[in-house]
Amino acid sequence: MEILGQFNYWVSIALAMIGLYTVISKGHLIKKLIGLSIFQTSVFLLFITIGKVRGATAPIIDPNFSSYSSPLPHVLILTAIVVSVATLAVGIGLAILIKRTYGSIEDDEIESIDKAEEN
Repeated sequence: MEILGQFNYWVSIALAMIGLYTVISKGHLIKKLIGLSIFQTSVFLLFITIGKVRGATAPIIDPNFSSYSSPLPHVLILTAIVVSVATLAVGIGLAILIKRTYGSIEDDEIESIDKAEEN
C-alpha cells in the first residue's frame, strides 16, 4: 500500500498535468487562466505535503516534543496564493481588454484579425 501513502504526490502530479494540458491545448484565454490556476494549486499541494512532518509539532520549544515541523513552506504557500490571485486578476483584466479590442478571446481569431490588419 505504498501508493496510498503517497496519495498527495499523485494528486499533485495529476493536477499539474491537467493544468499544463489545459494551458497548452486550449485556445480560449479564460480556459488558459483556469488551467494556470489548477497548475498553481498543484504546486501549493506539493509544497504543503513536503512541509508536513509526521509526529512533529509547531516549532514551540516544549520538553515533551523532540521533532518540529518548519513553518517556512506554509508561509511560502500563503505568499504564493497571494501571487496566484494577483496573476489571475491581471489575466482576467487582460482578457477583458482583449475582448473589447478584438471582439474575441480565442487565440486563432485574434491571430487572424492581427494578420488581416497587417495586410
